Amino acid sequence: MEGLPAPSVSACLRDWDELQEDFQSIQETHREYRQKLEDLTKLQSHCSTSIARQKKKLRELALTLKKCKASIPSDKEEMLQEIENLIKERQGTFFDMEAYLPKKNGIYLSLVLGSVNVTLLSKQAKFAYKDEYEKFKLYLTIILIIISFTCRFLLNSRVTDATFNFLLVWYYCTLTIRESILINNGSRIKGWWVFHHYISTFLSGVMLTWPDGLMYQKFRNQFLSFSMYQSFVQFLQYYYQSGCLYRLRALGERHNMDLTVEGFQSWMWRGLTFLLPFLFFGHFWQLFNAVTLFQLAREPQCKEWQVLMCGLPFLLLFLGNFFTTLRVVHQKFHSQQGNKKD
Repeated sequence: MEGLPAPSVSACLRDWDELQEDFQSIQETHREYRQKLEDLTKLQSHCSTSIARQKKKLRELALTLKKCKASIPSDKEEMLQEIENLIKERQGTFFDMEAYLPKKNGIYLSLVLGSVNVTLLSKQAKFAYKDEYEKFKLYLTIILIIISFTCRFLLNSRVTDATFNFLLVWYYCTLTIRESILINNGSRIKGWWVFHHYISTFLSGVMLTWPDGLMYQKFRNQFLSFSMYQSFVQFLQYYYQSGCLYRLRALGERHNMDLTVEGFQSWMWRGLTFLLPFLFFGHFWQLFNAVTLFQLAREPQCKEWQVLMCGLPFLLLFLGNFFTTLRVVHQKFHSQQGNKKD
């Protein structure tokens, strides 16, 4: 620039020397990082092998104790029971340990992602991913409420309906992948609450392919109303369950990686009378959807295979949601009755 003195050669050389020193420091730091990474990989491998060996021996010991139970002396029964309790406790400890170790992906993640390691190695990374998952569910739930309301009351177009159903397919597919990653990282969500997302993905995919016609128009408004209600209930569940989990984690009664789910859990017992009616109404609406579709499938004008293929998933969702919720309520009720007697 005009008016400014030209930099001297000595200043340029001084800057270069500083850059050289900084570069050498970076090289040394990177060399140390790679060495620690290799050491970490060796430690991970050693831990995984040791845990697998210990778990195998514990399983063998548990089977041996089971066989010896009938012939064990009465004075040893208490010791045997204590060992069995310690074995169960150790299994839980190993589960927590393995959440911080790389592990092979399950069948579903292997099909979707291949052999990519999805284990997050720090607590901060795990919590950040879990919180991001919860926010993703909340934001998409709000978007689904808005779009289903728009399709139901403002726009009657197969194009907007297809957009809504495509969003549902993408949403449930994404949930199944994210939940599988969270399970790999120590989240304890399992059983029906995972499986019903796979059924929902299939159902949304069939709805997406259902061509416009008499049968579709007969079921359209009922489906959109149900979708709107379901998203509303999921919105209620998110705020109720997140509040419950926050309190229980603070008290040390729940695992830090536990998630909100689209169903009823035993730790949600407080405030039961508020949430259960909404849940059961949604379950029976799923049954109503299934019955409606089965009736449509019997009509002479029905030519689409999608009618029956939507009815079956709705029936499965009703059976799974209703009986799983009923079982949890039944178990919690009986456990409370037992505590009162004690």
